[in-house]
Parts: sequence; structure tokens; C-alpha cells
Amino acid sequence: MKKVVTIAGSDSGGGAGIQADLKTITLLGAFGTSVITALTAQNTLGVEGIYPVTRDFVGKQLDAVLSDIGADAAKTGMLDSPGLVSVVSAKIKEYGLSNLVVDPVMVAKSGHRLLSEDGKKALVNELIPQALIVTPNIPEAEVICGMKINSVEDMEKAAQSIRQLGCSYVLVKGGHLEGDTLVDVLFDGSDIYHFQSKRHKTPNTHGTGCTYSAAIATFLAMEYDVFEAVAKAKKFVDLAIYFSHPIGKGHGPTNPYRVAARDWERYQVIESLKSAVKMLGENGTITHLFPEVQSNLAYGLPMPLGYEDVAAFPGRFVRLGKEFVAVKDPQFGASRHMANVILTAVRFRSDMRSAMNIRYDEFTVRKCLELGLTVAKFDRKDEPESIKRKEGSTLVWGVAEAIRHSNTFPDIIYDVGEVGKEPMIRVLGTTPEEVAEKVINIARATL
Repeated sequence: MKKVVTIAGSDSGGGAGIQADLKTITLLGAFGTSVITALTAQNTLGVEGIYPVTRDFVGKQLDAVLSDIGADAAKTGMLDSPGLVSVVSAKIKEYGLSNLVVDPVMVAKSGHRLLSEDGKKALVNELIPQALIVTPNIPEAEVICGMKINSVEDMEKAAQSIRQLGCSYVLVKGGHLEGDTLVDVLFDGSDIYHFQSKRHKTPNTHGTGCTYSAAIATFLAMEYDVFEAVAKAKKFVDLAIYFSHPIGKGHGPTNPYRVAARDWERYQVIESLKSAVKMLGENGTITHLFPEVQSNLAYGLPMPLGYEDVAAFPGRFVRLGKEFVAVKDPQFGASRHMANVILTAVRFRSDMRSAMNIRYDEFTVRKCLELGLTVAKFDRKDEPESIKRKEGSTLVWGVAEAIRHSNTFPDIIYDVGEVGKEPMIRVLGTTPEEVAEKVINIARATL
């Protein structure tokens, strides 16, 4: 197992610093060790106090970790005095750490300087020259370079300026610029690269820089080159922000766990779909509910981002007399039609992640009502022309219309079709097992 040491402050709120670093390192599959440079009393509302750790004790921590366990990569965060910068710089040189990520924590979100002018000089003269990559945000890059940054072009100039201090790579992070697109600028001494992502509308971004730099260090430890490490870390932190926690009364933390848990959640989604199909097959005939285009059952990951996060059965379900078979095992991205239903439903209710389509007729709708199911509908005749012209958007519009006009979230959404479009009922639920139970009850009531 690869080993990564983080040299940073402790965040009692758990969202940044050592705590964020160790979560990230562990979730990405490496072994994390820590050297604590300061204790902080903080939460989502801000920092209430800082208790610095002496340079001698920081040195002892570094000796203890590196002389025994060692490190395939290291990252630095909060170093709030010239003495701390100097001892960390000396120990990194002594132990020959080459994969060093320097996250120059110098300016708080409030704009307050966290590092004195003497500390900045020590950082510039002693630590940055040893770094494989330095990862300042815009306020930090402005302090290091002594220039204002108001554009991506300014970020490029800042990266080139910082590179002259002796590090191999500079990544200037663009989150402080306005706009819906975030651009990070990487400079390797000759070429400039841009890494883009969409700005997520969330106040919960505490620990973003720590998570980003810890992820870069971990991927470097795993022997990815710098470009690959930054690209993978960028994707990781982008999703960690998207899945961020609304914890506390202020700025909540990013959520690296959700990103790393995706593989396990994918497995759970597939297994749940298989379990639901087994339920459908063991509880009497349901094939009389299959429409001409056949039925399918789908299930999305928590907070699905797109079609690739919704699993269904390729080839749908096929009748064999009164029984049915799934042509293939469920796969992600197998049905855009069913994915559209789920991706629209979760916009209104985040846990409503499963759906199955069945044959429409008035008798079936009536039985659904008798079973106590909430029924909603949409009419394709009301669909705006702008929607009709856009491929695949009718169902997104229709499901949204049905939900908006329903007093409670519907169990059933149907439409009566139009020329070339078969009428259809969609059965919704929080899990495939819940959807299967509803479909079984509907099947029994309509036999």
C-alpha cells in the first residue's frame, strides 16, 4: 500500500486540514499518516481559536513518521510561522521526499492573512523550491506573486511567475473567479493546461483545497504523472463538492466519501435490480402488464449525474408465455428512456430513484387508485414545440409536469400517447423492490 503523509493543521469541525486529508487519502486507497502543525477550534461558521504546535514537536512528528513508515508522497497545508516552514523544509530535504505537494495555506476565506511576511519569505525561499507541485488558490497566488488576478490570463501569468521560484509544476485554482465554469491552470515550465469543471451552486465547499491537494498527493504516490494526478484529483474534488454535506449552520464540508463509495453503490444498485426481478418472477404472472414495447426496470445511484448513473436491463423483459425473462443482467446506461424518468423524478424527491414501465389502460389506472396509489398524468398535446424538437426531452417534460401538478409525489405517472407513441404507465418508487411490490399488487388486481 502506498503511503502519504500530510503536514497540516487540525480542523475540529472535521471538514478541512488533517481530517479532510486523511479521509481523502484513505478513500483513494493509500495509507495516510499525519504531522499536526496547529490545533484549531473551528466549525462551519469559522475559526474560534488556534493553538500552534512548536517547531521542535513538529520535527519530532516528522522524524517518527518518516524514519519508520516513510512516505511515497507528502503534502503540506497550514504552516503558520517561519519556524514551522523551516523545520518542515529541512526534514523534507533530509528524508529525500520528492513527491511533495505544497498547498500554501496563507489566506482565510474571510481574506485574513494566516502567514506573516517572514513566513511567506520562508515558504518562497525554502519550501516551494522543493515542491513537485504548488497548488495556490487565487488569493494565495496573489500574495506569492504580488499581483492582482482577475482573469484566466492573469492566472497563467501567476503560474509562470511562481514556477520561477524553483518548483516543477504550479496549479493555480480558479474558484475565486466569477462565472459558471471553473478553470484551474497548470504550468509545467513550458506548456499551460486548463482543467475545467462546472460551478456547483452550494455553500458547502469547506475543505476543497485540502481535499484537492491530498488527492493529488495520493495519485502521485500511486505513480501517476503530474498531469494525470491533477486530472483525477480535479474530477474527485468536483464530485466531492457536488455531493457536499449541509452540515452545521455555515459552510459545510465537501464529501469525498460519496465519491469513493460510488463503486460499492453501483454494486448495490445492480444487486437490488436482480432481487426485484426475482420478486416479480416468483409472485405470479405480471406479463399481462407488459406494453408492446416491453417493460424495463431501472434504478439510479444516489444523486445520479446522468444516464451513466442509472442501471436498467439491456433488451428489456421478454415474454415467454405467461412468464418473462430479462435478456441480460442489468447494466448502467442501458436505458435512456427509463433514466429520463428517474433523473427527472430525483429533481423533485431525491430518494425516488427507481421506476418500471407497464401497459396503459383505463382499467389499470382505476385499479391503481383503488389500491391507494397516487396517480398523476401528463398530456403530450400540451407539450411545447420547443420540447418536441429536442430529441429525448418529451419524457423529461412530461414527468416533471405530472409531478408539479400532483398534490403528493405520485406512485404512478401515465400518458395516453399520441400517433406513433404507445400509451404508458410508469410505476415509481424509492427502490426496485418497492416498485416490484407495487407492480405485483397491480398485476393481481388486474387479472
